[in-house]
Amino acid sequence: MDIKVENLSKLYGSQKAVDDISFVVKTGEILGFLGPNGAGKTTTMKAITTFLKPDSGKIFIGNINAIDSPQEVKKKIGYLPENNPLYSDMAVIDYLRFVAALNGVAKQKIDERVLEMVNVCGLKGEKHKKIEELSKGYQQRVGLAQALIHDPEILVLDEPTTGLDPNQIIEIRELIKRIGRSKTVILSSHILAEVEATCDRIMIINKGKIVANGTAAELRKHSQGNDLIIAEIEGNVSRDQFYTALAELPHVEMVDFLSDSGNKFEIQSTNMSATKHDIFDLCVKNKWYLVQLTPIETKLEDIFRELTLN
Repeated sequence: MDIKVENLSKLYGSQKAVDDISFVVKTGEILGFLGPNGAGKTTTMKAITTFLKPDSGKIFIGNINAIDSPQEVKKKIGYLPENNPLYSDMAVIDYLRFVAALNGVAKQKIDERVLEMVNVCGLKGEKHKKIEELSKGYQQRVGLAQALIHDPEILVLDEPTTGLDPNQIIEIRELIKRIGRSKTVILSSHILAEVEATCDRIMIINKGKIVANGTAAELRKHSQGNDLIIAEIEGNVSRDQFYTALAELPHVEMVDFLSDSGNKFEIQSTNMSATKHDIFDLCVKNKWYLVQLTPIETKLEDIFRELTLN
């Protein structure tokens, strides 16, 4: 089931938390939703899940108008909010039974769904404990289980790995990726490496506006313009000869020395794959030794800072 957002805006007083944004998330896609604090991420997610009514714009969940039919939309969505509200005095298994009933799971199927979520979210050893007795990481797992309990077609997860240790993060990441094969997922996180490892596409919002939308590779390409390659070559020729030979390769935009001595170069290329092959072939042809050939990727953190520090 697709999510379609059209010209969405939300004001708090005179401040536009979300400013006329539009985007689509397709079935089977995991969208990573990034932005600094106060950028409009949570407001957008609350609008999609009908917990908040926008001032203008449209939201469609499949063919359902979310603003006109919020109750119908809630049946299709599993939502894990940032603050993960739980009934801390309830036992895990009782809470999940309660949430299953609230979400309209058939009475005869509740125990089956609860058992499945306990296994899927790694709560088997904690299921009879009160939620208040659990670590933050396990409480987060309970929150994820409640979002999945009614087998929704769409998942909206706001900081789902908060409080988890590295092993738990990997487990939840794999769970979300499995879920994403058949569902539509929007995932918000401050852990940029986590978003890159989990999500098919990344969207960055800043000051209520979408400032980037694409795969990690596309964002890198857009950010730096050209690919960067570090090459170190040895042979019985001068540095200037190496420089000239590299600069004459097709797709090479610029060559620069990386040190005052030695044959180490930074190469800007419009096609990294082709240029790597060309450098290798150049060295073979001239019987030079290729000591290093390293593509340099722009980090997602650098792109995030570039787009949001203004």
